[in-house]
Amino acid sequence: MIGGSDTVIGFKALGLDTFPVNSDEEASAAFKQIFQAETDNPYAIVYVEETWAEGLSSAINKFRSDPELAIILIPGRDGSKGLGLQALKDAVEKAVGSDITGD
Repeated sequence: MIGGSDTVIGFKALGLDTFPVNSDEEASAAFKQIFQAETDNPYAIVYVEETWAEGLSSAINKFRSDPELAIILIPGRDGSKGLGLQALKDAVEKAVGSDITGD
């Protein structure tokens, strides 16, 4: 879980590895740390707070087609920016071939 301290604390309580960040630079460093050994990555799911996902968009996009990895964008303390929902809609449209969400 990559996110602000307030967001990651709940994930830490669940036993997940957390990477608290306070800037785009820290988020980028955390993302690189997670994926430094791409061939031996122990993570199948990486949660990223939407606040930091915008700055990581190019790095995240490199892994979008990886069938063994899910990068899930979640809202932060300040609420949703709609990035997670948009990513889900894009994935559904790619899988199905058209937008079936009705929005």
